[in-house]
Amino acid sequence: MSTSSLCVIIGDDDYLVRQRAKEVFDEWSKDFPDDLSREIIDGRADRVDDVERLLTEAKAATTTLSLFGGGKLVWINEANFINQSKTGGSQGAKNALENTKGFLQNLGDSKLLLSACPVHRGHAFVKWLQKHSDFQDLSKGEKEDHAFRRIVEDTVKELGVSFGTGALEYLAGKIGSHPRLGVEETRKLASYIGKEGGEITEQMIIDLVPDFGEGDFFEASEAFFSGQLDWALEAIDRHFFQGKDARPLLATLQNRNRLLIQLRVLADGGEFNPNERMSKSLLERLATKHAKHFDDPTEKTTLNLFSQNPWFLGRLIGLVKSFSARRLIDLQSHLIEAFEQVLAQPKEQHATIFKNLTIRTHSAG
Repeated sequence: MSTSSLCVIIGDDDYLVRQRAKEVFDEWSKDFPDDLSREIIDGRADRVDDVERLLTEAKAATTTLSLFGGGKLVWINEANFINQSKTGGSQGAKNALENTKGFLQNLGDSKLLLSACPVHRGHAFVKWLQKHSDFQDLSKGEKEDHAFRRIVEDTVKELGVSFGTGALEYLAGKIGSHPRLGVEETRKLASYIGKEGGEITEQMIIDLVPDFGEGDFFEASEAFFSGQLDWALEAIDRHFFQGKDARPLLATLQNRNRLLIQLRVLADGGEFNPNERMSKSLLERLATKHAKHFDDPTEKTTLNLFSQNPWFLGRLIGLVKSFSARRLIDLQSHLIEAFEQVLAQPKEQHATIFKNLTIRTHSAG
């Protein structure tokens, strides 16, 4: 913990920002045990007048002695005006922020915590804060998938449950590694298990957790490549019963197949053993070795194996043993044929197209 009296926490996910800010507030509260020495100010502003008012409140709070003497702890929570929005981009808001610099540099015995999301990192006030505060940008310090894993693992410890083998990775894929949903779904699963505790399994996640965001087509894709024909056909039925479209599912299957082809080529070239876990260090070495083949190695795309979530790749490695390079290339051709059929046939036939594709893929094995 920094000794600075001013702590600023920003990021691109409001839940992660709020969680980290609460950790800092709780830690600092130990030095301000009296309730009257702590104050939380709602930082959401719809107008310039709101910005001026809440900054004035923060200044008054930090400069007013606590009832029992000494400074105060003030948290400006969820500030939404340090950006280029209509309010944040106004000259009035910029002037109000400029006028706060003086008291922020002279907090005395008080401490001030500012949490903000979203922010414009090129904002002049953000650049000033970087130099004059304990400045924490969560989007740079921790990638979203790592934040998801950390928060969800903290949640299972709190609830006295655990994840079975591969279950946490499956949950991440199904809900797109969304931190807030991860916590809520984990709580739901723990409640389902009961007070006696136990293990959260992949099957529980399949049965109880809905697809979300990037995970909208996760189960159908997972089942398609699983080698379990019954599950694959049932997952396709569920997909179309819920009224989901065929083309995004087809794109998901093609994306996964691209990654499997790249993994298969690496395995056939002796660059990793598909019977062993691929470590992060090995993945980084391979990424460095093959970086010349990609225009932008940092761009996340299924055309670049090394841009993917390493936990997700860990799941795919197990599939490599079930598919030869030839079979994966043939599957890519079959996916193109399925796409042409989807374009040519009415929506009522799309489920049948995918079922036929599934049966053909499984029979080829």
